[in-house]
Amino acid sequence: MRDMRPKSRVAAFGSAGALLTAALIAGAVSAPAASADSRHGQDREAKGAAIAAARAAKAGIHWQDCPADWGLAKPIQCGYVSVPLDYAHPYGKQIKLAVDRIGNTGTKEERQGALVYNPGGPGGSGLRFPARVTSKNPVWANVAKAYDFVGFDPRGVGHSAAISCMDPQEFVKAPKMDPVPGSEADKLAQRKLAREYAEGCLDRTGRAMLQQMTTPNTARDLDVIRAALGEKKINYLGVSYGTYLGAVYGTLFPGHIRRMIVDSVVNPARENIWYEANLGQDVAFEGRWKDWQDWVAKNDATFHLGTTRDAVQAKWLELRATAKKNPIGGVVGPAELLAFFQSAPYYDSAWIPVATVFSKYYAGDTQALVDAAAPNMSDTAGNISAENGNAVYTAVECTDAKWPTSWKKWDADNTRLNKKYPFLTWSNAWMNLPCATWPVKQQTPVNVKTGKGLPQVLIVQSTRDAATPYQGAVELHKRFKGSRLITEKDAGSHGVTGLVNPCINDRVNAYLLTGKVDKADVTCGPHATPKP
Repeated sequence: MRDMRPKSRVAAFGSAGALLTAALIAGAVSAPAASADSRHGQDREAKGAAIAAARAAKAGIHWQDCPADWGLAKPIQCGYVSVPLDYAHPYGKQIKLAVDRIGNTGTKEERQGALVYNPGGPGGSGLRFPARVTSKNPVWANVAKAYDFVGFDPRGVGHSAAISCMDPQEFVKAPKMDPVPGSEADKLAQRKLAREYAEGCLDRTGRAMLQQMTTPNTARDLDVIRAALGEKKINYLGVSYGTYLGAVYGTLFPGHIRRMIVDSVVNPARENIWYEANLGQDVAFEGRWKDWQDWVAKNDATFHLGTTRDAVQAKWLELRATAKKNPIGGVVGPAELLAFFQSAPYYDSAWIPVATVFSKYYAGDTQALVDAAAPNMSDTAGNISAENGNAVYTAVECTDAKWPTSWKKWDADNTRLNKKYPFLTWSNAWMNLPCATWPVKQQTPVNVKTGKGLPQVLIVQSTRDAATPYQGAVELHKRFKGSRLITEKDAGSHGVTGLVNPCINDRVNAYLLTGKVDKADVTCGPHATPKP
């Protein structure tokens, strides 16, 4: 789930997908202890990662101007790092990971190393990170003086051995099936689509690659990138799913981190990864959806959608019913509406744009809604596509952990949640249902914990985050001893460190520039609420 791009994804198998950010709230079933065989496998993979890192340290990265079609202008540079497909076989098949960087803007003496970024997903590209420097983003200006900003496409993403689960043109076709089932026949149809999607992942990606699409492998890749950069330790910034990647990296390679910030945190408890995480997200999204409706009602003089939350909800349900009966513009049905509207509970930056489109529709401008919510048919070309992002999301979450295989459990859990939290529940269920029939072996999640050499980690979290509920930050804070938690109270935008809030910005800068943190956890007030 992601800070990276406030772009909604429509699930390939017929419903609006949860935005590919990271995830969610705490669960209830304890995971099995690692077997002797799995521990042996982890030992082999650890040795394989050390071999790959040593090889990368010798090879380095051949930096050059980025390919023109990547949209990354000079002075950003691009290159590749080779990593094993399977770390248990480090001398076997290799894949190339795309990496980019921009050097620190300060003096040689001011430089403090590389700051490596992951924006979330799974499935998000980090290659836009150095553009925070070229765009002169004021939030990052001081940090940019000290650090090279480094981004990368994780394995399977974009320019890094991109994977696929279905034809990209088919993926974006609309309108899709209403995610809220009206009958058992609707559920059967969605189950069929989910099963076919899982089979498509195997057919189009191949077993060898699909089996290796895991968070621990991406963490090992990150360590190989560290070595290729010539750094003994990296500085890391992870947002959304990137916090879980950071938690796993910090567990596997605690001595290879100089400083780490995790922002909008996935609950790393084994029992939460990933089925319970998505159920928890459904609850949190409902709360943030209501926050947005309250704001719309407060600004009725601008939007004319009702002076109460209930009035705004009635307009939403009316719009939804209209789109179900006759898709707007022929392409915007309930699934497409949800894919667009869910950006409001994700990001405060979407509050005004979404409300404006909503308002225009009721003022008679249907084209604004079609332009905003219809699928982007050009988002199918090359490696960077909506389909690729969804494929990686599915592959990593389904392979990372064991999922329930009983439809009876899925049906009962989502039917129960939908009664109180209807905004996201069923669309989230269909997005993740391929994991119930996943065609490769599902792993046991890493037991996230403090290891020798782990520095103080800075954790930043808003209390009303929909994609990664607050409990995730509390849980990681417990597991990473000595970490410091900054809470943004009464706020809920996903991805906090990029917003303007001096209480947070100053502490992030101080940590990255000096390593210093407050003596105790800190609670900050919210950043400014959007004003239409």
